[in-house]
Amino acid sequence: MQNFSQNTALIPGVKSSIAIASGKGGVGKSTVAVNIAATLVKEGFKTGLIDADIYGPSIPAMLGLKNEKPKITQIQNKNRLLPVVKYGLKLMSIGFLVDQGEAVVWRGPMAASALKQFMSDVQWDELDYLLFDMPPGTGDIQLTLTQTIPLTGAVIVTTPQDISIIDARKGAKMFEKVNVSVLGIVENMSYYSNPDGSKEYIFGRGGGEKLASELGVTFLGEIAINTNIRLGGDEGKPIVLRNPDSSEALQFTQISRNLTEEIKEKSEEKPKIPVIEI
Repeated sequence: MQNFSQNTALIPGVKSSIAIASGKGGVGKSTVAVNIAATLVKEGFKTGLIDADIYGPSIPAMLGLKNEKPKITQIQNKNRLLPVVKYGLKLMSIGFLVDQGEAVVWRGPMAASALKQFMSDVQWDELDYLLFDMPPGTGDIQLTLTQTIPLTGAVIVTTPQDISIIDARKGAKMFEKVNVSVLGIVENMSYYSNPDGSKEYIFGRGGGEKLASELGVTFLGEIAINTNIRLGGDEGKPIVLRNPDSSEALQFTQISRNLTEEIKEKSEEKPKIPVIEI
């Protein structure tokens, strides 16, 4: 078991670092990451979010920061980037450093190096939580992150259908192989609420919860399909801020609380002392 209160020399002021990951694209991972991060700020936590998807950064657009550029400061005779701040949330993304619409055509090592710089060359100061919005899959970026800092854990985002669950399982297994705890599963696009209040399970039912049970991890919660979630991303204001009293915003809030509780419980776990038979 990792030391969940451990800081590192790379980002010494960060108490907990969490990868928001998925096995495949298109499951709403960035939407989940942004709304969890915004909720943590609302709950009074100092929170940062790194857009680790170097090839397809979406955080600037989802937070209404398409033309924002980070400022540079000098600390101890070294130039450092200041994170962009929106809604009280500290942010860094390759999308702040390249022109909008420009493709990032880099080999894996270059992308991995950029992620390292987001940790080492950015003045994050004190944070309760630093979230990483990961690219889909199990490639260079995932390995770079897990080998660079001792992550508190990972959250796996999936949708209910079988093909998504298959890839989510692979993502969870990857973190297990590199000794990163899976803190829980989030199921996105779980159902559509009909006008009469009934639920239509468009992509199947219960896949995320079954996966959590199979892996022996916490099911953090489900999120319904709703137009306001999409509008929040398009307009740059997450649903937890745009429509805070909606049922979907409350689902994100509960997921965030479940996550912080899971981290707290992990940090309080005492390592088992092996019994040596004589």
